[in-house]
Amino acid sequence: MQQLIEPSELKKFSGMQRAAALMLALGKENGALIWQQLGIDEVKELSTTMAQLGRVPAHIVEHLLVLFSSEVSTISSLHGSFETTERLLEGILPDDKLKEVMEDIRGPSGRTMWDKLSNVSETVLAAFLKNEYPQTVAVILAKLKPEHCARVLSALPRDFAIDVIQRMLRMEPVQREIVLEIENTLKNEFMTNLSRSQRKDPHESMADVFNAFDRATEEAILGALDARAPDSAERIRALMFTFDDLANLMPAAIAALVKNADKRQMALALKGAPEEMRAIFLAAMTERAAKMLREDMASMGPVRARECEEAQGGLVRLAKLLADRGEIVLVDPKDDETMII
Repeated sequence: MQQLIEPSELKKFSGMQRAAALMLALGKENGALIWQQLGIDEVKELSTTMAQLGRVPAHIVEHLLVLFSSEVSTISSLHGSFETTERLLEGILPDDKLKEVMEDIRGPSGRTMWDKLSNVSETVLAAFLKNEYPQTVAVILAKLKPEHCARVLSALPRDFAIDVIQRMLRMEPVQREIVLEIENTLKNEFMTNLSRSQRKDPHESMADVFNAFDRATEEAILGALDARAPDSAERIRALMFTFDDLANLMPAAIAALVKNADKRQMALALKGAPEEMRAIFLAAMTERAAKMLREDMASMGPVRARECEEAQGGLVRLAKLLADRGEIVLVDPKDDETMII
């Protein structure tokens, strides 16, 4: 007997997620004809959703596949992943099309080429596009998100931007071959060069390593590096983000750090911190929370300096994690006037 489904259960799955679950349940043999009817963009969108689907309870699958309930009734769950998606598409799509689909969905957050382009700075993108034919630029901008398209148009020379806008207004449906040619040009000439130009400075990578050292090791190795390569040592010091730099965070960022931090780790970190640093963190708490933190620090008694330093390093790593998520901004130690996310 099929398990009844609450409406709220089904609402958890978007239309695309339901389609992905159905295609997983159908498998190669039953789903081949459907896949063959889809365009490449539709295949990418559906495949991306399938690869990120995770587990779908069997009773949801049964509800979505009523005609095939006898086949899926013995399945405890489905699990969508990159591997299961790739195995499913093998033999259904030509090798070159399969490779293109999997390369796109294995990219950052499974984004398509156009999604990735929407994350490129409008200044950088405009500098590249101003040397292209206006019709090509019109096709590219028409594929971007409206807000990013607007920023790129604003960064283009005014007369050139007007020309592009007029072409966008008159634009007819573009042949798939032309779009593919433009995509390939962007991948080979723009995104590849962009990736190379944005390659991380090895001093930045080493600064991350030094941030993970305990203080004694950090000072000892930096001291030795000073003797052998003073310029590199100075560069690494400038790039390091330390516990002391947390004092430069905006109050909202300190509040987010307090909210997400492990309370014992924060107590340990502040126990070994100067009074000024303690005051900054305590000011971001409620009166009750600040009182409890003071009591926690007092009840610890004597603690090893190394434990405090490790806890402080943990808060620094948490701050960087929150910055990577875009939840806070960090003051860039390279430039007091700039902010980075």
